[in-house]
Amino acid sequence: MPARIVLLVTSPRLPAGLLTAAAWDVVRRHPVLVGAESELTTAVRAAGAEVTVVDGPATQALLDAAAAHGTVVWLAGPAGDESLARELGLRLAREPGLAELELMYGSWDPPGARLLDAVAVMDRLASPGGDPWKRAQTHRSLAGFLLEECYEAYDAISAEDTDALREELGDVLLQVVLHARLAEELPEGRRWTVDDVAGGLVDKMVRRNPHVFAEGEAGTLEEIEASWERIKRAEKARESVLDGIALSQPALALAAKILDRAGRVGLAVPPPLAESQVDPEARLGAGLLATVAAAREAGLDAEAALRRAALAYADAIRAAERP
Repeated sequence: MPARIVLLVTSPRLPAGLLTAAAWDVVRRHPVLVGAESELTTAVRAAGAEVTVVDGPATQALLDAAAAHGTVVWLAGPAGDESLARELGLRLAREPGLAELELMYGSWDPPGARLLDAVAVMDRLASPGGDPWKRAQTHRSLAGFLLEECYEAYDAISAEDTDALREELGDVLLQVVLHARLAEELPEGRRWTVDDVAGGLVDKMVRRNPHVFAEGEAGTLEEIEASWERIKRAEKARESVLDGIALSQPALALAAKILDRAGRVGLAVPPPLAESQVDPEARLGAGLLATVAAAREAGLDAEAALRRAALAYADAIRAAERP
């Protein structure tokens, strides 16, 4: 039976020792070589396996161990040791009788695993010795950046550019993990972490979707939305139907949201008449509010309509600027 070299690749984002049954079988039965000590080598040794750290070129050490023992395992490092795998593959392609090369995955990244990398990188940047700019920021100083990144993601959606959207959502995520990292430095009793953010989101998603996670029935989209609103009202003790509206959003969108909230509960409060206002700014505001109300009645988005008109006007300006 030919000698065998097993390249055992594991996810560095999972707890050390969380391996498949096949991976545990191979490391317990055969010698294990590794390039450096790690939490995983400690866990493998604790399970009774023989682990040797190779000091120097690994290719020849693996070939010698395979010749001596029949099968040897290389426990790949966090990056997967692709250069070693390439070197071994080329050597065995030239001398196929030396050993057979087998790639085995002892564990692999679950969906969302790279989020752990994002948190780890941000922790490095915002810790002593990291990036002075990030360490100097506060929630308030970053507020404008959060809005800007959200608008850029909105632009990508409007342009139907999914590649740009992926990048812009990464910038939004950067703001989330940076805010969460800064919150770890708040005084005792006020601090929180990115896990608190994620945990609150998970709890909310499960709680507000009983048709998926509990015994509730899905029904129509309208019924699902109504159920969401009932659960939301039960969670938050609010004095007004307008509580919770983001007051910092653009004025047209804010007006539309206020009208929508009032309409949901059947409140028919007429907007002020432009003619009854004393100063010019108030008359303009009342007229714009009436326009937003008319747009809502017609099923139109006033914010999107103005944006479309403004962008078309911008195109006309650019056309007029050309020689």
